Amino acid sequence: MPRQGNTVESCIITNWKVKEGDPVTAETVVCEVETDKAAFEVPAGAAGTVLKLLFAAGDDVPVLKPIAVIGASGEDWQAIIGENTQETSRKGAKAQREEQIEPPSSLRVANRRFDVSLRDNNSEMFASPRARNLAEKEALPLDTVSGTGPGGRIIERDVIAALKNKPPLTAAAKAAGSAAAPSIGNGIGGRVTVSDLAISPLPTSHSPLPNEGTITETPIKGIRKIIADRMTASLAESAQFTLNASAPASRLQEFRLGVKSQGDLAEELGLSKITINDLILFAVARTLPRFPYMNAHKVGETIKTFERVHLAVAVDTPRGLMVPVIRNANLLSLAQISSEAKRLAAACQNGSAKADELSGSTFTVSNLGSFGVTSFTPVLNAPEVAILGVCGIELKPVSSGDAGNCAVRFEPQIGFSLTINHQAVDGAPAARFLKALGEAVAHIDLLLAAG
Repeated sequence: MPRQGNTVESCIITNWKVKEGDPVTAETVVCEVETDKAAFEVPAGAAGTVLKLLFAAGDDVPVLKPIAVIGASGEDWQAIIGENTQETSRKGAKAQREEQIEPPSSLRVANRRFDVSLRDNNSEMFASPRARNLAEKEALPLDTVSGTGPGGRIIERDVIAALKNKPPLTAAAKAAGSAAAPSIGNGIGGRVTVSDLAISPLPTSHSPLPNEGTITETPIKGIRKIIADRMTASLAESAQFTLNASAPASRLQEFRLGVKSQGDLAEELGLSKITINDLILFAVARTLPRFPYMNAHKVGETIKTFERVHLAVAVDTPRGLMVPVIRNANLLSLAQISSEAKRLAAACQNGSAKADELSGSTFTVSNLGSFGVTSFTPVLNAPEVAILGVCGIELKPVSSGDAGNCAVRFEPQIGFSLTINHQAVDGAPAARFLKALGEAVAHIDLLLAAG
């Protein structure tokens, strides 16, 4: 599985273009894969016969892990793997780690190494000590767990994966065993109690309840699963904190209408298709250099700040959320930012976006204003320390005059929701950036005049 960008850890095989026994050349496309960012074709990389497809369509495969074996027709790849597996199994406790198996030179593999293992069906308890301890603690029968370790060995991560699909049990239920536990219990939060173990299983999620109509179940997989995992990891690994504010939008609207009214001149200047979002992106790109702690990454115990603004823009596509990057946005004109944003969005929509166009951002903007959203909590695009949510424009009351002669008028205001990683940025500095951005938007004409 080729690596598609520095931040991509795995790819999903969406479709095999070949089957076992097919002859291939080095340039033959063997499958199509996708990440949470884009789709790609994978060439064979070597001429020969497809001896084995190591994964099925829909599988999420780590990068650099072999996905197919290519060699001379008739070669017995299973025997070779079996020999290496037996040697690996003799390594005792170290066998908990997946071992890389080097095939002979006559056998060509996608990335030259693979770690396919065969389960030892003669072993009654072929599991690592850590896996056994965790399974015993959670009352999980090992015969219900599939092993992914060398030789099919059950390792700790296999037990963890099995527990995700197992209903929560009370302490007493764990002690009594859970082999016959129903999928839903009568305890708090659906926990399985001791009494549940002695009765017939309750209706599972696969059994439609009376008068509920048709129930459709859709597995979380493919691009949706990758996005779900990334968002969960982002929330779990950072202290996310959101600030909400608004800024006057009159000059934003006036400038956009004024540009559109110029017709041929606007077309000549590349401004005829300027949007409110383009103006916001321009304001963000010009404001961030004054607040370098916002244009940063948190990597482990280090905070990296960047001189250049590589601005990511969230794009809704048929495949799911994608985040292309406008490089060096702080050096681009409004027309250049607008043009690049539209080019990247189109590439995401039609699936032609390249890996390099979908990585390396330092700050992200997500705009839900066109849907009428007035406030939301954007989730950080790790390792970035901040993400700006752009909300809709709405009329809000604004007071004028002094206390003795106060008048209220309604003015258009655009909302902003700024999420920060509180591990790297405190609330007050983030608020100062948000205030400065609001002032830049309120006086967008002056910002544009200043270049």
